[in-house]
Amino acid sequence: MHVRRVPSTSTAAPADAVTGSAWITSLAVPDGPSRTRVDRVQFAPGARTHWHRHPLGQVLVVTDGTGYVQRRGGPAQLIRPGDTVRVDAGEWHWHGATDTTPLTHLAIEELPADGTPTELGGPAGEGEPAAVPAVTRTLLLDQQLPVPRVVGHVEVRRITIAPHESPGLHVHNGPVFGSIETGSAVYRIEGEPESVLTPGDIFYEPESTRIARFDAQDDGVTFLAYFPVGPGETPLLTPLDS
Repeated sequence: MHVRRVPSTSTAAPADAVTGSAWITSLAVPDGPSRTRVDRVQFAPGARTHWHRHPLGQVLVVTDGTGYVQRRGGPAQLIRPGDTVRVDAGEWHWHGATDTTPLTHLAIEELPADGTPTELGGPAGEGEPAAVPAVTRTLLLDQQLPVPRVVGHVEVRRITIAPHESPGLHVHNGPVFGSIETGSAVYRIEGEPESVLTPGDIFYEPESTRIARFDAQDDGVTFLAYFPVGPGETPLLTPLDS
């Protein structure tokens, strides 16, 4: 086993491979029988790769920001932190940031034993239909409520929990829908497995469900919470004894 510290410097991506500014940090290189390479790639807003294809394919894991990925002949798809993209061997594709946000992803690739390189094409958009749709609509959640209820109004609150803080075991007097903006939290509904919520993740808490954990991690957590409540009602959080 060998622990290799993350390099403190990055290399600018070559101009013949990327439109705009991007930086590559090598995290793992082929060693011994392994032919796996892992890079961290950071795209400035508006930066994206040219069309290209890998002899043995590639896996992308989004760690920060928002971007797009597109295979030739298919639509551009929005990608967010936590998303994984598997690119098939020999599949023409491109990936990069949106026009307004940066993007960081890990690029994991097995290199061919015969040294066949990645094949580069032209910039994304050349001779192609519009690469990035002007408007995208992605269904994130279609949740049926277990009991029909009269909704008089919907309150939307931005809630921040400081690092390592938690509301403890609690219930709400109505259903809650939420989406993580920044940071992360360990989340668990009582009786169910725990998970880690990160930016872009959404969650649903049925009315009166016991929430065992919503524990902010090292970076704290900020999220939007949506409370559909009846006429004259106020959303309430009730702490419970464990």
